Amino acid sequence: MSFVFLAMLMQISGCSNSQPTSKLIYVGDPMCSWCYGVSKEMKQTVDHFKDDLQFELVMGGLRPYNKETMLDLKDFLTHHWDDVNKASGMPFSYDILGSGSITYDTEPPCRAVVAVREIESSKALAFFKACQSAFYKDNKNMHLTASYLPICSELGISAEAFTAAFESDRLKDLVKKDFERSAKLGVNSFPTLLLESNGKQTIIARGFARSSSMIEKINSVLKEHAKN
Repeated sequence: MSFVFLAMLMQISGCSNSQPTSKLIYVGDPMCSWCYGVSKEMKQTVDHFKDDLQFELVMGGLRPYNKETMLDLKDFLTHHWDDVNKASGMPFSYDILGSGSITYDTEPPCRAVVAVREIESSKALAFFKACQSAFYKDNKNMHLTASYLPICSELGISAEAFTAAFESDRLKDLVKKDFERSAKLGVNSFPTLLLESNGKQTIIARGFARSSSMIEKINSVLKEHAKN
């Protein structure tokens, strides 16, 4: 990070300390295939600005409370997963698409991410990314508490704290606030990355994008805002 760019960030935030007030807002869903496809690119982008921009992870709720099974949606999802694989190279296992007992309800994994965000916010994005891999690569049933416990262990998150939060009515209400937040932001497709700076929100990416493109656009918007 150059001194000039740091100075621009301070000018945007209107302060002289090193605490950034400009913010990246990532709106996604762990069971959104394009969110999975962009996961590595998104992590690289967020990591690039981790010392300079705040970060907010919002669960958009792709298909919360959906009753259709994976088998019901097999043809639809196969088509999308193939497209994501071709664009991103991310690995998919298609076995779960034969399940007539697992519904494509994305509320549970969204709730799981919000639970981790409440317990240890700094690990929420890593948990989000691991949930994506557990579903798409390992075909875990993301409705089950047990599917998340290995991820908690890997990230050093208390299994007891996670289980209590994930299974609570409070988190079932709290995740709805994320869905409302997504709607208020005007997000209608996932993934969406926004930059909030200088009192404005700018769409950086909607759908799949390379980290180089996202980083370039963020820098461009910040420089433009610094002029105003």
